[in-house]
Amino acid sequence: MRAGPSQEDIRRHNLGALLRHVHLGGPISRAELTSKMGLNRSTIMALTSDLTAAGLVREELPRETGRAGRPSLVVRPESARVYVFAFDVSPDRLAVARVGLGGVILDRRETTCERGAFALEELAGTLSGFARQMRRKTRADTVCVGAAAAVSGGVRKGDGVVRFGPNLKADEVPFGEELGRRLGLGLTVSVGNDANLAALAEHSRGVGAGVRDLIYLHGDVGIGGGIIAGGHLLGGHDGYGGEVGHMVVNPDGRACGCGSHGCLEAEVGERALLESAGRFGAGQQGRDAVRAVVEAADRGDIVAQEALSRVGDWLGLGVANLVNIFNPEMVIFGGMLREIYLGSAAQVRSQLTLHAMAPQREKLRLRTSALGDAATLVGAAELAFAHVLSDPLEVLARANA
Repeated sequence: MRAGPSQEDIRRHNLGALLRHVHLGGPISRAELTSKMGLNRSTIMALTSDLTAAGLVREELPRETGRAGRPSLVVRPESARVYVFAFDVSPDRLAVARVGLGGVILDRRETTCERGAFALEELAGTLSGFARQMRRKTRADTVCVGAAAAVSGGVRKGDGVVRFGPNLKADEVPFGEELGRRLGLGLTVSVGNDANLAALAEHSRGVGAGVRDLIYLHGDVGIGGGIIAGGHLLGGHDGYGGEVGHMVVNPDGRACGCGSHGCLEAEVGERALLESAGRFGAGQQGRDAVRAVVEAADRGDIVAQEALSRVGDWLGLGVANLVNIFNPEMVIFGGMLREIYLGSAAQVRSQLTLHAMAPQREKLRLRTSALGDAATLVGAAELAFAHVLSDPLEVLARANA
């Protein structure tokens, strides 16, 4: 006969659940926590006291009350004291943020980089250098409780190895291990696919908050995706799930960096749009180049309009396939795809009408990212905070030690 959870297990679970409420929802009263968690007032008081003593939250009187009687104390995250480092590695941009408990971006650095082979030591050196700069500016009582990176590529679950990244020119790269060594904080650096982490960010803090079934499509140089089903990310057996950019939509189409032909990435990505618009060449790349095509189409440029229309048709077909398979409540367009979708929404919706089954599409909402360029960093921060949210006191004790 299997023994049930011990009192310590229950306490650990409740501490994590309470901290998650504060981390994701912001300041919340003890009375609200009692209602949301289904626990009595004395238990909530004990839990908040433990978290306050650990320096993870603080309790204070509400700033305004419209009720008579003794007000319920408000529990707030100690955002300035407890933080993680979040990293974002894309083909032409490196970004680092120091993110406080509660999801507050306290400091941020970023730089552009040339597209080319994945220079592990150089990239890790640049990112860790930014982190050290930010750490030197923190107060003496602050504590870093985690670190995580969003990478434009397929990441093996468990060890942070970038198994493949056609647009990063990365193959079997031990990125998490090297970045952790360079940071020198004694922390394991978790690594995840950028689109998967952005999907988590939009689901927890963005336009998809409260939506249990959604698909996030991320455009950079290529196309990635993250799928939230029943409130959970579909990561796949080894962590490579969500590579929707390599779903074939046109078997006789353009060559893709993955070695196939006609992938969604090949028909919708940056190069496809710029070549169709006659703008691919030296100096013509990146988000600004994509935005320029959309703006030209808005001004009546026929070539730009036709390029957007072509790309929009393929994007709509890809979305229709995903909608038929996963029946999401919402599809979110982020990164470069935000601009592309806004410029080709009519084509996307037309393809959905033609190819998505009526029951799957009738309640579907199409939205653009609320977090914008910060989505991948916010997602990486949430991955880094996952450890402290699962066992707040143990993680904080280890970090302080």
